[in-house]
Amino acid sequence: MKMQRLNAVIERMKEDNIAQMLVTDPTAIFYLTGKMIHPGERLLALYLNIEGNHKLFINELFPVHEDLGVEKVWFTDVDDGLKIITEYVDKNATMGVDKNWPAKFLLRLMELEGGNKFVNSSYIIDTLRMCKDEEEKDLMRKASALNDEAMKRLKSTLPSGLTEKQLVGELNKIYEEIGADGFSFDAIIGFGANGADPHASAGDALVQEGDAVIFDIGCIKDNYCSDMTRTVFYKNAPEKAKEVFEIVLEANKRAISLVKPGARFCDIDAAARDYITEKGYGKYFTHRTGHSIGLEVHDMGDVSAINTDTLKPGMIFSVEPGIYLPGEFGVRIEDLILVTEDGYENLNKHDKELCIIG
Repeated sequence: MKMQRLNAVIERMKEDNIAQMLVTDPTAIFYLTGKMIHPGERLLALYLNIEGNHKLFINELFPVHEDLGVEKVWFTDVDDGLKIITEYVDKNATMGVDKNWPAKFLLRLMELEGGNKFVNSSYIIDTLRMCKDEEEKDLMRKASALNDEAMKRLKSTLPSGLTEKQLVGELNKIYEEIGADGFSFDAIIGFGANGADPHASAGDALVQEGDAVIFDIGCIKDNYCSDMTRTVFYKNAPEKAKEVFEIVLEANKRAISLVKPGARFCDIDAAARDYITEKGYGKYFTHRTGHSIGLEVHDMGDVSAINTDTLKPGMIFSVEPGIYLPGEFGVRIEDLILVTEDGYENLNKHDKELCIIG
């Protein structure tokens, strides 16, 4: 077990009067044990108790031989794993559970336990994960450096006459070549009007002269995620598209410039949103300015108008303003920003200025 992280969880449990907790999200289990286990539809649970005596309930299908610093309780496909769990838990104490635990497990446990009070306790680990330690910061830097290299290579393939979907295939090859562990999310590659959909699906379109091209890509390295967006132009940049690009770029820079401990997420959002609105495109900026990132591409926390939380050192989030003109084109520029002790560090070094390719 990663004891510093575990101790922080136990302290939060005590503060919130949650005597015991079942951690069932594989990512959260990895955060505490250093072991990533993908159980599929099967039961996996890390039991924590403020008095100690923690257990990892795990199916024999997953042969975890290393010492994780916690006793393993094994069961098979024909065992009732939830009934086994009830043999170890305190039946008179509040039980914390994960927000995404399938109902087939939670309802069965509630039926077996009867008198327990069940509460959503995911926020405890989720909020701790928001502030990365030094090891995590370095892992995030490495993942983003790989993504920078992938973006550089991907952009160079634009003149090759490939479709959006084929470029996603090229990106997969690039990630394999540079040593990434796969995609952190489905890549968004949109030519022209398709880029006006913030979550466009790559299709069979071919790039046309004057198209704005959105590359929104991310890879995983050693379980940590990267995410970056660049918008480029093919052969030339029409005046209107160039104007929109410069507005989005300035919005991106204004938002990032405010990042420091004590600033509020909503003020970072406002810096980008107010500038885009001032320029007349406010209704075309249709999403929040950013999201937290780490072990998951969307960790807890976001850069939005309603998030009044303050920034703390170690937080990492995206700043990705965009303007999307239906039937015409879209522009989005995204960087991952790490909050430092006195300001920020941009994890993405790849150029984001106006770029015409081909």
